[in-house]
Amino acid sequence: MDVRLSDWVAAREKCGLFGVYAPERTVAKLTFYGLFALQHRGQESAGIAVATSDTVTAIRRMGLVTQGFNEEDIQVLKGKAAIGHTRYSTTGSSVLKNAQPFVFDSDPKRPFAIAHNGNLVNTPELSDELKAAGVELKSTSDTWVFGKLLELELRHHDMVTALQRLLPRVKGAYCFVILTTEAVYAVRDPYGIRPLSLGVLESSSLDGAERYVCASESCAFGLVGATFLREVPPGHIVRLSEEGTEDFRIPAEGESKFCMFELFYFLRPDSEVMGQTAYSVRVRMGRQLARESPADADLVIPIPDSGTPAAIGFAQESGLPLEHGLIKNRYVYRTFIEPEQELREKGVRLKFSPMPEVIGGKRIVVIDDSIVRGSTSNQLVRMLRDAGAREVHLRISSPPIRHPCFYGFDFGTYEELIAAGADLAEIEREVGADSLRYLSLEGIVKATGHAREEFCLACFTGNYPIPIPGQLSLSKFMLERTADNGQGAPVATGEEEAG
Repeated sequence: MDVRLSDWVAAREKCGLFGVYAPERTVAKLTFYGLFALQHRGQESAGIAVATSDTVTAIRRMGLVTQGFNEEDIQVLKGKAAIGHTRYSTTGSSVLKNAQPFVFDSDPKRPFAIAHNGNLVNTPELSDELKAAGVELKSTSDTWVFGKLLELELRHHDMVTALQRLLPRVKGAYCFVILTTEAVYAVRDPYGIRPLSLGVLESSSLDGAERYVCASESCAFGLVGATFLREVPPGHIVRLSEEGTEDFRIPAEGESKFCMFELFYFLRPDSEVMGQTAYSVRVRMGRQLARESPADADLVIPIPDSGTPAAIGFAQESGLPLEHGLIKNRYVYRTFIEPEQELREKGVRLKFSPMPEVIGGKRIVVIDDSIVRGSTSNQLVRMLRDAGAREVHLRISSPPIRHPCFYGFDFGTYEELIAAGADLAEIEREVGADSLRYLSLEGIVKATGHAREEFCLACFTGNYPIPIPGQLSLSKFMLERTADNGQGAPVATGEEEAG
């Protein structure tokens, strides 16, 4: 049995993307290592597609990148360019047919492959376009629907023109990497909700021509011998080819709304966005949290690993010593062995082990990045008390998450969000802490050094920058409440697949 331990998995993002154009290099191997660096963005499946001057070929495997691919695969996947994908299924079952990249080759003269990170909110409308064009719907995946529409546009236009015609009709948070026999295309939606960056490889071409890579996060560049160059601007298509890089605009309106959840939680700490590393921002969030919500305590401990930078900042600002009172089992991704009932009920112990000699008899401040469902926090508090902690004060380096995400994170329903409809005192009692405080919305924005208008804060406020249709499939859950944003009641069937 596949035990996902969803009781303590706070949030799950769909995937990581990687692309490279470098005819002189083993592009499949570069993509393998790029995906390895992006493994935190998805552990259920991985895929690599390569292109020659005539063909596009893909291998997709279940599990981690290192489990799914071997040297023989790399030798088979020969080409001048490649794209790759790591996936966690926020919608669509975890099976091989849903693994990406998807290859589209109904026109053998113009094959291409697509990998996608995000969530399209108007997939039903796009599906209607396909049906009207006489295309049989073989999948409800937003990535597949997008790819089939792109095929239709490519009958009459080149890739850039086809994308410029199609993308204004596509609504949602998306990043695509698209592979053809001539180039790699990196595409980011007009709101820039999901991250996508460009890097330049150390020169290896005979004539010294620069070769480029793209990835969901800049942390992938160092491992493949590339240097961070810049982010793909929101609303842009960047073509990576023999000519280097070329930028093209998507003719659609939008304004920068980078996902705050990416910044305080999901990005690898060494990834650079908005001119700074996620680590530096999270340290400042911890400092701001200490200023807003100090605690009378003996020491600070982080929930590793995502809470560690904020804990460092909290300790620096408060003057309290920082200790590692919890040890993380770094090999917990998934297991095919079902735990005994007692262990299932204490599932958090599979991931964390307390250090009694550090926390015994102490008043401790526990720093975490967020509370989504609350079950993890409740179990952690009880575990820390069992290990001898005298007082447990929870400090969270983000505001309360009160609304689901429709743009690619698996937050579940309003019913599952502990902060939806509950006040601070109620949440404090639910998790069992001696005190609980969140970083304010103003505080988290201040810590970024950017303006509030530059971020998507919908999971905190319910104000969705991209309007949400009344009927929307989201993850594996059924939404039943009306978001408090004046945009109607989102309802999901849970039957759609997504990229």
